[in-house]
Amino acid sequence: MTIVIFVLVLVALIVVHEFGHFVVAKLSKMRVDEFGIGYPPKAYGKKIGETEYTLNWLPFGGFVKIFGEDPEPGAARDPRAFSSRPRILQAAVLVAGIGMNLLFAYLLITATLTMGTTRALSVEEAKSAPDAQLAVASVLADSPAARAGLAQGDIIISAESEGVLYEGTDPETFTQLITEHEGPITLSVTRADEVKEILVTAESGVIAAEPERKALGVGLATIGTVSVALWEAPIQGAILTWELTKQTAVALFHFFAALFTFNADLSQVSGPVGIAGAVGNASSNGLASLLAITALISINLALINLLPVPALDGGRLLFVIIEAITRRPIHPLVANTFNTVGFALLILLMLVVTANDIFRIVS
Repeated sequence: MTIVIFVLVLVALIVVHEFGHFVVAKLSKMRVDEFGIGYPPKAYGKKIGETEYTLNWLPFGGFVKIFGEDPEPGAARDPRAFSSRPRILQAAVLVAGIGMNLLFAYLLITATLTMGTTRALSVEEAKSAPDAQLAVASVLADSPAARAGLAQGDIIISAESEGVLYEGTDPETFTQLITEHEGPITLSVTRADEVKEILVTAESGVIAAEPERKALGVGLATIGTVSVALWEAPIQGAILTWELTKQTAVALFHFFAALFTFNADLSQVSGPVGIAGAVGNASSNGLASLLAITALISINLALINLLPVPALDGGRLLFVIIEAITRRPIHPLVANTFNTVGFALLILLMLVVTANDIFRIVS
């Protein structure tokens, strides 16, 4: 099921991207020969006007075929060919796919906010959240909690020690119970919809900053679903989309800067296999989580496409800018060499990242 969901997400993101190119090309009076969902061989096609709309057998994305975007006979003499249109319109078509991915991310984030998202709650938010829960946010290695079998993500239903029962969701009150009772503590927790009983005893020396205090060695958080009012969601969605875009841009900048200086940690980067796993995990947590991670992938797709790298929109945009400045086309041999080398490096990077994904799963 994970593979099916991942393919659907992938197709949606790529089709949205290509639809951006398609719309702006049409508005720019360029001749669009085909708009396809999936990749050939063709399963079905219908021509409306000058454009053929197709469904194809390989369901891994989509494409738009604009006449004259690649060198072909007659393009130089056709005023509606991509290569014959003003440079500003060519640039607009190339940027449109990126813009559409960002717009799509904004719509998904706004929808997620109205549906409600599960996150850590403040004390005041926890009082009004109907589904507030006490969650294990982290577990120290070799701590009493780790040895007893507590795991990150566990939901604590209750804690009982020396006849005192706590069934609340406040981390401070739970910690106080741990501190004040010497004996074993019986925890009822849920994990993957299964209730477990865990017996654990607090010990001193667990927390380096407070060696005298007894602790289990867990980080706790009150989590719950928080939704935004319908009228407020578009504003909050725009703010959150902007913040995520900035954070992603900074992360990509640091990654590629490290890559060019041979200091990049490729083990921290996910390829298709890792992303598929993340999408599968998100889908198991509900529609809101799936929409949220789809939005994040859409932002990544937009920014990666903006990079001045061959085979990406950013690389083609760089050519258009150079041609606009020099007022003459780039020699085909130079363009082809640049594209071939760049594409080979992209494939190499993808293979390394995918190998890391597989190694993480196997290990």
